[in-house]
Amino acid sequence: MNAEFIVFVIFAAAALFGAVTLLSARNPVYSAMGLLLTMMSMAVFYVLMDAHFIAVVQVLIYAGAVMTLFLFVIMLIGVDKKEEREEKIPFQRPIVAILGGGLTALLLLAGRGAWVIVEGERVAEVGTIEAISEALFETWMLPFQATILLLTVAAVGAVVLARYESRPGGDA
Repeated sequence: MNAEFIVFVIFAAAALFGAVTLLSARNPVYSAMGLLLTMMSMAVFYVLMDAHFIAVVQVLIYAGAVMTLFLFVIMLIGVDKKEEREEKIPFQRPIVAILGGGLTALLLLAGRGAWVIVEGERVAEVGTIEAISEALFETWMLPFQATILLLTVAAVGAVVLARYESRPGGDA
């Protein structure tokens, strides 16, 4: 059995678990954590496809910045419900520790040979920085610049609207 297939199956299960948690959790923080697990699994899928740059962008932008924003919004809207802190599954912590250790050992064994590049082997040019920058700054230059302009106008508009104060007397 191929090591990449084992890593794919493990993270496909993790992505599905994260998606189900995202949709079924009653607490919004748990839903955000399910989304984070799904995003991190997607980053592993990108690594398996030799798109390392896209994987790093996935972790930094989506799993980092966007999830931080989501958690700030969740905290600002006030999730002040009291939670039950007692464990409903007996021996939950030891079971999780054993399963986590087993998953770590399985990933280390499966990835042991997958991450070694044989000397003389050519890495695919699919997700490299050179391939992305060539497509972005040659083929898609105009849409890229239009997107930058649109996002800049949206950011300036959001700042103006946030600082806008209505005049007394009802004149807006």
